[in-house]
Amino acid sequence: MKFNALIPVFYISNIKNSLKFYSQILGFVVEYTREEEGFAFLSLGKAQVMISEIGIGDTWNTDKLEYPFGRGINFQIEVKNIEPLIKKLKSEKCPLFRKTEEKWYRKDKQLLGNRQFLVQDPDGYLLRFFEDLGTKSVD
Repeated sequence: MKFNALIPVFYISNIKNSLKFYSQILGFVVEYTREEEGFAFLSLGKAQVMISEIGIGDTWNTDKLEYPFGRGINFQIEVKNIEPLIKKLKSEKCPLFRKTEEKWYRKDKQLLGNRQFLVQDPDGYLLRFFEDLGTKSVD
């Protein structure tokens, strides 16, 4: 396994709850764990994240952690098709933070298309899943 150049670490309140959410609901692969540290390394396609339970392993925080964690940031994760994720989240009664939308972002003289939605993990981290819709020219 090759590690990405940037891999976020989510400090979490309960490793079992987070592992269930990420692996059983969202479909992340648990690459490896260190149970004694409440730690897991997860991947979904080319996306990689680490989760670490507060109070068990190292927690490098700059201030008191309060729910929702990760305020002010969302993590964009590309998948081939967002529909299976939406269906799974609905069946598990996990509400979407922002419902599915088609969004076009300008990059110079092109528009980059995403079909996307946002969901919060059990600790409030915002995850923005998207599928690529391609590009089109700016008129």
